[in-house]
Amino acid sequence: MANEKFSTKAGNVYGAARDNQYVRRVVEDQELRDSLIAAFLAARKAHKRVSESNASAVESVTGDRRVKRELQNAADSLRDASERIREPKKKRHPFRKLFALGLLATGLVLIFSESARQTLLDAVFGAEEEFVYTSTTSPDSAPQSNGTPVGE
Repeated sequence: MANEKFSTKAGNVYGAARDNQYVRRVVEDQELRDSLIAAFLAARKAHKRVSESNASAVESVTGDRRVKRELQNAADSLRDASERIREPKKKRHPFRKLFALGLLATGLVLIFSESARQTLLDAVFGAEEEFVYTSTTSPDSAPQSNGTPVGE
């Protein structure tokens, strides 16, 4: 029964870890893991140096150059790791909204302004020509119909 309870808890922990985006990033990103390992090793060296020192911890941290350097290395590695674990920033497209607003304004102008529509149609399809019908035959030269065939 205890084994069954343990396996249920282990399954729950595994599921939570699998679904956690940060755990997934640590597993997938080698550089992130390297930064975390470097931070841990630098902090461990600094802790070892402070604990082996005869001076107090405050004096060791403030006075020992090696401790300061290791703590700085640990901080730098943690900064790198924190930058890598965050979501990458989405690229902003400042002109996208301006372009959409311009399209909307142009559409509204074309909908409500007849002269703007006519200007656009003239620019796209050419100016509209007025159609004037002129007959190629004159009324005097038209054959008269008196019942006799033409040509006899």
